[in-house]
Formats: sequence, C-alpha cells, structure tokens
Amino acid sequence: MRVVVSEFMSLDGVVQAPGGPEEDTDGGFAHGGWSHPYFDPEVVGGAFAAGLQQASALLYGRRTYLTMAAAWPERAGDPFADLLNGLPKYVVTDTLGDAELTWQNTTRIAGGEALARIRELRAAEGGDLAMMGSPTLVRALLAAGLVDELQLIVMPVLLGGGKSIFPTDGTKRPFDLVSTTTGKTGVQVCVYRPAAD
Repeated sequence: MRVVVSEFMSLDGVVQAPGGPEEDTDGGFAHGGWSHPYFDPEVVGGAFAAGLQQASALLYGRRTYLTMAAAWPERAGDPFADLLNGLPKYVVTDTLGDAELTWQNTTRIAGGEALARIRELRAAEGGDLAMMGSPTLVRALLAAGLVDELQLIVMPVLLGGGKSIFPTDGTKRPFDLVSTTTGKTGVQVCVYRPAAD
C-alpha cells in the first residue's frame, strides 16, 4: 500500500483548520474555514474523488478523525460519503478508546506503535492508504520516510502562521513534481513523490 497524503495548504504552508472556524483553534488560530473561497469543485473535488477511488483504507490522527467521524456517517447516499464510510479506517491515538471509535470500520493504532504499524500496512497488498489533515502524524511520517505521495492543494492566501506538515529537523528531502492542475479560483493541485536516490 502507498501512503498518500492530501492537504489543503496556504501559500505559507499552513494546513490548520481549512474546514471551519471551530475545527482547530490551537495557538489562537483565527482563520478556520480559510479554504472555502478557493475550493474549485471540478479540480479539487475531482482530485479528492480520484484519490479515494485508489484508496484501500484511510489513515487519520485523532483530531482529524473526530472531525471526519462527526461529519460523514450521516451523509449516506452521497457518493463521496459512501466511499469514505465504506473504507477501513485507522486512527492513531493514545486518548480515544475503542468505544469512542464509532465510525464504521475503524481500527485504533496506539501512538507508540504508529510508525511500525504503518510500515506493516505499507508492506501489505492493496491500494493507497489515504490521509487527509492530521498534520502531526503527517509530519512524523514525512520525517520517517513513510510518505509515498503528497497531494498539496495550494490556495492563493497567506495565513501568517499555523500548523504545518513539514518536519523542521534540518534534513533535506527531495521530491519530484508529478503533476499540477490549476483551478478557476487560483487553487493548484500539486502532486509530488519522493525523488529517486
């Protein structure tokens, strides 16, 4: 399985709370919902739909899982929701118990076991292990060399600070640009894969 990360991102690399004002206010972040003016249904929606078609499972950190689990199960009948709801889901958490993982087909991975378990999933047969959001987990996976593809949905806005997915450990990690598509709103969907050694 390939680990494929999709992120809404500002020009200054912020991925925090693209969906709504209450999504993630850590650090006093006041721009929740910033991605909405730039969402292009054809380009961005099409990229997410195509990505889900390739997915065999979904991987989340705790906060993103709770946000998604609160939004999607009730939307049965919508093709995108049906895809999300039907796929197996893995959530990395030390604070949620099995009883709190109410979204169908969800399996808990303890934080201390995350990298080992994700290595096992990558070694298994199947399609993509798709990720959205989850900046802390994505940062750890990038640092460990466990991300096979980055799909960055770059919005033409500066947010002046907030959470990022990129490690700050001083290590150089080259990527190749595989494709880029520009939407009518100025959004760009950029697909990167780790550069061959």
